[in-house]
Amino acid sequence: MGKKTGPNPTDRAKKGTKKSVLTDGRGAPVGIAVGGANTPDFKLMRNTVESMPVPRPAAAEGQLQHLCVDLGYDYDEVRALAEEFGFTLHLPPRKPHAKKVKRSASKKARRWVVERTHSWLTRFRRLLVRWEKREDTYLAMLHFALGIITWFHALLPK
Repeated sequence: MGKKTGPNPTDRAKKGTKKSVLTDGRGAPVGIAVGGANTPDFKLMRNTVESMPVPRPAAAEGQLQHLCVDLGYDYDEVRALAEEFGFTLHLPPRKPHAKKVKRSASKKARRWVVERTHSWLTRFRRLLVRWEKREDTYLAMLHFALGIITWFHALLPK
């Protein structure tokens, strides 16, 4: 394989690739970064946020721009990066300190929209197994697939 691959820690050290996707609140992809399978999630965060092809719109008065991440991003570097880019960070608490969160209809689920976008990416067979040896051609295929996802996403009802 080429660059941006590394030994997968869960698959007998076979070479693999990790995709880090940034989506908007509805799940439309707005940025992507690629790294080796052995790269920790939080190491790809800066590249993912900076990969947005258009400038991020300024927040309206009194509105916050949220960044929802999973427990793999529980590092001080992530908190500093969220502050640097002006995001309100949503990070689940660690188990010993976790409080029982009451479910309510007014609270909106946030992480599933990214998981859905990852699921849509795996429906492209060419991306499910990385056949491209060079990183730039693989990234081009990812951008092509994300363009198709965004196009279909625009057709979904709001």
